[in-house]
Amino acid sequence: MPQFAPLQNDTFLRALLRQPTDYTPVWLMRQAGRYLPEYRATRAKAGSFMGLATNPDYATEVTLQPLDRFPLDAAILFSDILTVPDAMGLGLYFVEGEGPKFERPLKTEADVMALRAPELGSLDYVFKAVTQIRTELNGRVPLIGFSGSPWTLACYMVEGQGSREFHTIKTMLYNRPDLMHHILSINAKAVAEYLNAQIDAGAQAVMVFDSWGGALADGAYQEFSLKYMQQVVSLLKRDKDGVKIPAIVFTKGGGHWIEQIADIGADAVGLDWTVNLTQARKLAGHKVGLQGNLDPAILFASPDQIRAEVHKVLDAYGTPAAGNGHVFNLGHGISQFTPPENVAAMVEAVHSYSKAQRAG
Repeated sequence: MPQFAPLQNDTFLRALLRQPTDYTPVWLMRQAGRYLPEYRATRAKAGSFMGLATNPDYATEVTLQPLDRFPLDAAILFSDILTVPDAMGLGLYFVEGEGPKFERPLKTEADVMALRAPELGSLDYVFKAVTQIRTELNGRVPLIGFSGSPWTLACYMVEGQGSREFHTIKTMLYNRPDLMHHILSINAKAVAEYLNAQIDAGAQAVMVFDSWGGALADGAYQEFSLKYMQQVVSLLKRDKDGVKIPAIVFTKGGGHWIEQIADIGADAVGLDWTVNLTQARKLAGHKVGLQGNLDPAILFASPDQIRAEVHKVLDAYGTPAAGNGHVFNLGHGISQFTPPENVAAMVEAVHSYSKAQRAG
């Protein structure tokens, strides 16, 4: 196992673990992405999205790009949530302008019963990238590993691509819940193994993205999404060499279920921009830290307006007290059309205003 440099800025990890911090840490979902001209240049060199994601050198380069530009408090591995079903043999490919698709989605009972958790060796390019990024970070900030949630992966595996309505998977869920549970239990085991391998490779925190949990009805969410995220969390390594490895879970559209999500054993809950942070803090109590939740569209406004909206989010959370923790983030991924200088204004506002709040 490689020896990594000691961590110089642990503010992000401390906030997740609800320990005191001098300011509110900030990172962005999709911070390594198309809004940065340097990312677009590397992507062009790689020739395709998967060419970028499967090459540890390129993945390292794009993971570090936003940190060279902005004083962010964490790096997140550059990868895709669909690496796991791809490694299960479903044949991931990308269509320009249409997003990810699978050549062999789970259409029949036989397809579902043939599904197996992937051999971790087939995902070695991800773990190599994690170790390389952690090495090249040289202790600047912590590195986040991640995966899609069992339900969100299943949505793509059954639909064959992203969806607005989720007719195919919801038909399976209601007609054949036995098949749905079979897919989800395999996914939960695979996701936990995948995240634990990222921790072994050097990830210092992990996040489960439940992008499509909010598409489920109340009741179905608990049975088909939350239950399996809880399984994943229960199987995660929570420390490595005596250092705690925090786990974050994020359901987009999950605001109605904050208390239930806070009960599954993760260290922090990510929130989308529809959630009132004051209420969320009351509901979550001392069980979890919170992450979020600026509307990504605010980054198209003027820098003065961005600062005002950042202040609103930080005021809504309030000053962290003992047993609370807040990580500033967007309520979902950053838009590819965001001006980078507006991100700089946001990061600066988070750091300066949260320091002033604590000095208050």
